[in-house]
Amino acid sequence: MVKDLVSTCDVILPLAALVGAPLCDRDPDAAASTNLAAIRLLNRLRTPSQLLVYPTTNSGYGTRSGEVLCTEDTPLEPISLYGRTKVEAEADVLGAPNALSLRLATIFGTSPRMRIDLLVNHFVWAAVTDGYLVVFEKGFRRNYLHIRDAADAFLFAIQNSGRLVGKPYNLGLDSANLSKEQLALKVKEHVPRFHVHFAEVGSDPDRRDYIVSSQRLREAGFEATRTLDDGIRELIKGYRMMGRGAWKNV
Repeated sequence: MVKDLVSTCDVILPLAALVGAPLCDRDPDAAASTNLAAIRLLNRLRTPSQLLVYPTTNSGYGTRSGEVLCTEDTPLEPISLYGRTKVEAEADVLGAPNALSLRLATIFGTSPRMRIDLLVNHFVWAAVTDGYLVVFEKGFRRNYLHIRDAADAFLFAIQNSGRLVGKPYNLGLDSANLSKEQLALKVKEHVPRFHVHFAEVGSDPDRRDYIVSSQRLREAGFEATRTLDDGIRELIKGYRMMGRGAWKNV
């Protein structure tokens, strides 16, 4: 069945995955099957004439200091099952012809099936619905990307594959390499009543800490354009609309 479907495609862009460390830890067998084995299968079944654009994660950079700017040449050191499956799948993809990978930053922004647990989406949700947030390990840094910039990058990669294949590309906003503290305070600029408590005790189970450069992709001709402020405003509007469900006056 899969072989028959693959044979009809000019381009393969596999989006099915168990995304995030907690979900993968809850079902490690499904994570290994969906995130790694399925990608190896697709890569094996396709012909060299079929392009494979592999969306992966920049989680592979792991716990590198937030002061070290990670490029595509930075050694990968994933700290979770999720990160390991994606790193291994990327290696398999890039070991074959006519393929490239996009290492996505943490996504934000509204979408039909959005995840509220992603950091920006979560912080804005807390600001709009609860009015407060407790932040552990405020200095941990991440890189961010609007969901529609991700979609635009997929199209760019397909349209320009001839000069992009064979390499990984970081995909994020260079202007949005922020610590969790900086992100929370950025959200507070848009929701002044938002109370943020930076806890001195406790720990974040997701200990990734890194900043990332998307210079390689920018030099190739693509740059994310939707800012963090754009996304926060969009999320605030979307969440407030969601609050007015059936039979609700508030």
